[in-house]
Amino acid sequence: MKFGLGLFAVLAFASLVGASTWATGHVSIVPAINDLIANPAANYNAWFVATLFDTFYAFLWFWLWIAYKETSWLARVLWLVAVLLTGNMAMAVYALIQLAKLPPNATIEDFLLRRKPAVR
Repeated sequence: MKFGLGLFAVLAFASLVGASTWATGHVSIVPAINDLIANPAANYNAWFVATLFDTFYAFLWFWLWIAYKETSWLARVLWLVAVLLTGNMAMAVYALIQLAKLPPNATIEDFLLRRKPAVR
């Protein structure tokens, strides 16, 4: 379980960085956004808008899991900013951090659920 999830997160992160680097080599994101804002009618595509809504709702759904796992509001806010700015790259990094904290014999529940504090 741990190896499979880790492999998926590493592959997702690497391919997202690669795709972002490739796209930036063709057109930087800042001029693309500026062009869209300056002339929205020329660049309007209903599926682009729908995809943005879908993507950001997915980011927020994932962040709700992060907010559940994290106990500090500062960590929750910083992860929200990271997810909203870098999307799946931050999500893959978060998953890798969570996986690194797990023992080798961890279950999917150990990965997904908040750890209970040790009883004293």
